[in-house]
This record gives sequence, C-alpha cells and structure tokens, in this order.
Amino acid sequence: MVWSPRVTVAAVITDDAGRHLLVEEAPEGAVVFNQPAGHGEPGESLLQAVCREVREETCREFTPLALLGIYQWVSPRGKTYLRFGFHGRVGEVLHGCQRDPDIIRTHWLATREITHGGLQLRSPMVAQCISDHQAGHHLPLEALHEMA
Repeated sequence: MVWSPRVTVAAVITDDAGRHLLVEEAPEGAVVFNQPAGHGEPGESLLQAVCREVREETCREFTPLALLGIYQWVSPRGKTYLRFGFHGRVGEVLHGCQRDPDIIRTHWLATREITHGGLQLRSPMVAQCISDHQAGHHLPLEALHEMA
C-alpha cells in the first residue's frame, strides 16, 4: 500500500485582543470549527496556498509571518493529514468578496472558548496550532524551500 498523506495549510490569526479567527463550516454535514485552512492547488507554493485559503474562507488578505510547525494526524477514517501551520495577520474584510460556500461564518474567539467552550473542532490540529503559537514556536518562513 502506498502512503498518500493529504497535505494541508492552515492559518493561526490573532487580533490585538488575543482572539483567534476561526471559520465555522459543515464539510460533511456536522458543524465544526477550524482555522482558515485547506489543500494546495497544482503549481501553488505552501505560502500561496495559505494566502488563497484565508482569502477564500474569510474574505481577508493574509500576510504570513512564521511557520508554526508541521502536524501529522490520522483521522478516525484512517486518512493521514500533514498540516503546515502558519501564523500571520489579516487586513479588513474585502468589499465585494464572496466567501467559500462551505463556510457558514467567521468568528473571533478567545483561546478558552476554543479549547474549553464545547466547540467541535475539525481536528486536534486546530488546538495544537494555537498552543504552539502561544508558546512561541515560530520558525522563520525561510525554513520553507520550494524546488522547481
């Protein structure tokens, strides 16, 4: 059997009050909370993918500042995910922008609301990325190398 992990990107975004920007979505019918995240498209770098995903899911431009880490998770269905977590900032909502139809709404939430508020997180990677950001686990973006 060939190991074929699904590669994803995610953005940990905090505001000046320390709240995190999460999206509420229902990918398979059940409502879950996640960072703006998704899969890269052919020919796209990881940084391009995370900027596009944030824009599509929040209608905000994303400026990556650091790589938080690389996360491996095997879902209950047996699928392996490799998540590249980034920390960064967003601008104001872009006028005329249409969010991805899978996104119900966006929320600015305090850490406690996310970790102890009874929210159904899309995966354990959501809380781990936040924890790593708060612990200062920031790698320079120069740690990423794209080979042509």
